[in-house]
Amino acid sequence: MAPSTIEKPLDVEESQPRPMPMQDSAPLVFPEGGRDAWLTIAGGWMVSFCTFGAIQSFGVYQDYYTRIFLNEHPPSDISWIGSVQIFFLFSIGIFSGKLFDHGYFRQLLVSGSTLYIVSSFLLSLAKPHHFYQNFLAQSCGMGIGMGTIFLPSLSVAAHYFKRRRGIAVGIMLSGSSVGAVIYPVMINHLFSSVGFAWGVRAVSFLDTGLLLCANLIMKTRLAPRPSEVDMKAILKDVPFWTCLVGEAFTFWGLFIPIFYIQLFSVKHNASKTLQTYCVAILNAAGFFGRTVPMFFSDLWGPFYVIVPVVFISGCLSFAFLGAKSDGGLVIFAILYGFFSGGFVSLSVPMSATFSRSVAEIGTRIGLMSLTCSFTLLTGNPISGVLLHPPRYTWIDPIVFSGVTIFTGLALISLAGLLQRLPKGSIPQRGNLST
Repeated sequence: MAPSTIEKPLDVEESQPRPMPMQDSAPLVFPEGGRDAWLTIAGGWMVSFCTFGAIQSFGVYQDYYTRIFLNEHPPSDISWIGSVQIFFLFSIGIFSGKLFDHGYFRQLLVSGSTLYIVSSFLLSLAKPHHFYQNFLAQSCGMGIGMGTIFLPSLSVAAHYFKRRRGIAVGIMLSGSSVGAVIYPVMINHLFSSVGFAWGVRAVSFLDTGLLLCANLIMKTRLAPRPSEVDMKAILKDVPFWTCLVGEAFTFWGLFIPIFYIQLFSVKHNASKTLQTYCVAILNAAGFFGRTVPMFFSDLWGPFYVIVPVVFISGCLSFAFLGAKSDGGLVIFAILYGFFSGGFVSLSVPMSATFSRSVAEIGTRIGLMSLTCSFTLLTGNPISGVLLHPPRYTWIDPIVFSGVTIFTGLALISLAGLLQRLPKGSIPQRGNLST
């Protein structure tokens, strides 16, 4: 059905909320821009650069650890480093999102940034063939620090934007694509020239500067209203949870090509240049994937955009198996980077559309992060086992990736249908018809 034939989705503040103590207060006014708004967006861009951008560059570490630094461990063991890191990035969101709703944004930003930077410098002290040192610093320390600052930095966009909230979040998340372009090129060259320790330290100094700037320029605008969050109603929201399970299945397979593309290029004898830049090419395309779909999301609603994005991502995951030539690998990296990046960005506003007031946004996105964290934790280690090294049977992890993405597509589509059913036909139906 064409988007134009269906009622345009409402924003959370346009819906009719349940009775609350503050319902007689004046309606919220959103500036949709201004100096503080765009400085906050810029700060969120820097946070996204240092956190999600770093995680999307783990393919470089996966390749370096597998072949050199931790080469006595199979790829499935090494992939736990990246998987646990991304698990913490998402799972900590349930706590940081709740604390954000209670007004602790500044404390979260300072403490999370500090933990992240300290752990990054500790990673530079890790010795070759000491797996636990890389795991504790990169997975646990850096991962928990990322999770503390990532979701609050995205949620604060809701304090300044309503009509253009989607594109504001998209701009913030585009920082992860820029980071995921710069980090692989930087790390690949530094590891080969100055070694692992000083390569990691150089990245740590860059992150320190960016996170210091973010802490100085980001600020909230609205007073906390935690009393407006009805957890009982959220837990009974059937379309919301159907959507979350769909997102979790999609994330289960989405990062497998991203984490393994550099190793794939090495094992298929791609040119040295492409081996170095394939992760950067994929993430450069992700920059446009994180911004262009968000523009259409503001026009039509996230559900109308995310369904074709997930469908194409699923098709491309199967196409990864045939991307054995240099040209095929470049085309795959560009297309998969764009559409997988689109899903990552759209998953945030799609989860937020179920909110009945702005006070619920941090909690809803936090629940989405927690749900998806478990599949993000296990997806890449499962694919590492399915690779069967040293034979490297790529078909098994690629099929796993495609099947899980298409399962997620089915559940997300079902959630969209449930959301448009007449009010009262399902328990605790949300107010947004996207």
